[in-house]
Amino acid sequence: MSDKRPPIIIDMTPEGEFRDPPPPQPRRGLDRLLARLGSVAMLVALSAGGLLLAALALLAIGVLLPIVLAAGAVGALTLWWRLRKARSIGEDTITITRIDRRDG
Repeated sequence: MSDKRPPIIIDMTPEGEFRDPPPPQPRRGLDRLLARLGSVAMLVALSAGGLLLAALALLAIGVLLPIVLAAGAVGALTLWWRLRKARSIGEDTITITRIDRRDG
């Protein structure tokens, strides 16, 4: 036998039938109050956590939305300006090129 495990106790009657476990003791006033208070506290904590996540999501949207709108406006203004210049010299389209400069 291993010393790490407690021994298994089988509660049987002399006739070979298993005995029912004893019924749980009824909760007294303070135990009932503490159990109810604990469950209400867990519900409040979970609700507050959900509201906190929703508030963080709204904050992130509030911070990132102006950045996205400004970047989109700069990009649209750049394309509009390049198309305007291209049309002034008689071209219908613009060519967007990318130049990679590598050290070496």
